Amino acid sequence: MKHHRQWLFAAAASLSIAAAVPSFAQDTPVYRFSPVNQYGLELTARYWNPIMEYITAKSGVKLQLKIGRTSADTTAYVLANEVEFVFSNHLFSPERDHLGWKVFGRRQTPPIHSQIVVMADSPTRKIEELANQPVAFPGPEALVAYKFSYAQLINRKVPVEVVFGGNMDGAFAQLTSGKVKAVGANSQLTEGWAKREGKKVRVLWQSEPLYDLALMASRNVPEKDLKAVSTAFAEMGQDVQGVKILAASGNLVGLLPTASFVASNGSEYSSYRNFYKTAPPSLR
Repeated sequence: MKHHRQWLFAAAASLSIAAAVPSFAQDTPVYRFSPVNQYGLELTARYWNPIMEYITAKSGVKLQLKIGRTSADTTAYVLANEVEFVFSNHLFSPERDHLGWKVFGRRQTPPIHSQIVVMADSPTRKIEELANQPVAFPGPEALVAYKFSYAQLINRKVPVEVVFGGNMDGAFAQLTSGKVKAVGANSQLTEGWAKREGKKVRVLWQSEPLYDLALMASRNVPEKDLKAVSTAFAEMGQDVQGVKILAASGNLVGLLPTASFVASNGSEYSSYRNFYKTAPPSLR
């Protein structure tokens, strides 16, 4: 039943795409696109659906949104070869490099940081004060928000009770309800959540700057289709219609209206790959 509900949501999420794109022959391949769950399901779909519609129309390559209930569920689709395109940073570990996913672009935003945050009125001022307290994270696959931040706690020998919220919004819901004392977060998502909810937080720790998530394609995608999709993403920020869609979608999640997509060969993600060389064994 769980997977049935996820498929129903994925199908519903892609309905708006079908109405506005060019007609395709019945034998035209449909490629599944899975972005990690940075927000709740509805907000994730509202952000990505107009972008999927645009990329499909401009590239002539049919894309369909496919997202799971949690970020771990969505990544499970990827690892099971059930999708062909992703927006993710979950594939840079040594064990997953061999799967053949190719970076072709990234979202152009200000640098992001892994963070550990509390509400602005919290009495907690230092990471050490979180010892033996519940701390929420989006999920076990969240590289920036969970693995980077939890590694910091482990390295500082601050034991905490790990609570997974399913996505960043779910983790923050745990914080505002008082069920946890702090949240491991992605600074971009912290800023977006705070703007949408009208809340203020205090940052206890923040990592070095990192690049935003990567657009990646499976090795099973034909080169001509990958080139068409890659070009459509890279040119979206220079197209009048594309700029409007990016601004509207970005406004939903608290991104700057200038947040667009640029081409990438993957070299910007060395910090992600290097993390696994020194990360605590439980996080590799």
